Amino acid sequence: MSDACPAAPRVASVAVAVPPHRHRQEEIAAVFAGSFQGADAAVRQKFRGLAARSGIAYRNLARPPAEYRAPRAVTACNRKWSAVAGEVGQEAPTRALRAAGVAPGEVGALFTTTTTGASVPSFDVDLVQRVGLPRQVARVPLFGLGCAGGAAGLARAHDYLRGHPGEVAVLVSVELCSLTFQRAGLSVDNLVATGLFGDGGAAVVLLGADLARRAAGPELITTRGRPHPGTEHLMGMRLGTDGLAVFLAPDVPDAAEKLLPGEVRGLLGSYGLTTADIAAWIRHPGGPKALDALERALCPPPGALAHSRASLAAYGNLSSAAVLDLLHRTLTAPDGPPAPGSHGLLLALGPGLTTELVLLRWPEGVAATCQPPG
Repeated sequence: MSDACPAAPRVASVAVAVPPHRHRQEEIAAVFAGSFQGADAAVRQKFRGLAARSGIAYRNLARPPAEYRAPRAVTACNRKWSAVAGEVGQEAPTRALRAAGVAPGEVGALFTTTTTGASVPSFDVDLVQRVGLPRQVARVPLFGLGCAGGAAGLARAHDYLRGHPGEVAVLVSVELCSLTFQRAGLSVDNLVATGLFGDGGAAVVLLGADLARRAAGPELITTRGRPHPGTEHLMGMRLGTDGLAVFLAPDVPDAAEKLLPGEVRGLLGSYGLTTADIAAWIRHPGGPKALDALERALCPPPGALAHSRASLAAYGNLSSAAVLDLLHRTLTAPDGPPAPGSHGLLLALGPGLTTELVLLRWPEGVAATCQPPG
């Protein structure tokens, strides 16, 4: 990276917020195992086994565990989603703005992402009032991006700030996956999803180039998001009479192992970089098999995915918020953030399958380059 150019948008702060109902994975698994409608002892035992092998120690839930035992209509679940999303969605950006030293009135754009609940108007309208953002703030609600939503939201904020270098943008992700629990779903897809996904949210404050020196976080150098045709059947959610139901094909890890190397090396190569130049791997955790597939595909150095495994253990898979939790862990690691001048790669795999990549750079004393060589 050698061509000088103005400073890129920069991360100022990240904050994570979760609902208050926090329990050990085995406690949650016991509740859900007893809540599946029509499940026999073998199915319940299979579910418990999947949950035990997930690498998850704790999860947070939008409702007290006992409430998941009773049937609840889709409308009631979505009403609960709106209420909890408002609370979590308020806490995350409020804390992130405070950490960044940015007043709510300074925010020029609000990006939101979710896949687990819906409302019209979208939940960002409520956040504007709850957080105290300007009424004229540019709102960009994103829906349906699944686990790729956090990375895609950063990409869209990056694009906005390129055109508005004197502004502040905030990205808020809220995912309340437990509220999509399918009591009658006894497929392996539903068992895996029920044992894997957690509830929570995160917010990122980003500064445009004119304000970037107020931030200590990494620059967003470039982004790349691509759907991969012919993979639509592998992962996603279907809307039915019982709400949104996850579908997960068993060969998702294999597909990721095939797709990611070309995407990653293509992006890095356009900047004269290789995987050996990446100091921080900020990879959405997915699940244990997905992380194993990434290690086989890209061969990151030992321990490079420690934050991914730690996030999975602490919260489960937070869908779009997970990669933002990893960004927070990278910025606040006990041994400090990556060294000035080093690069990071934030990546997530979403429904479709889609890949979302964000190239990061921790700036030195002078403005970083933000264009590919040549």
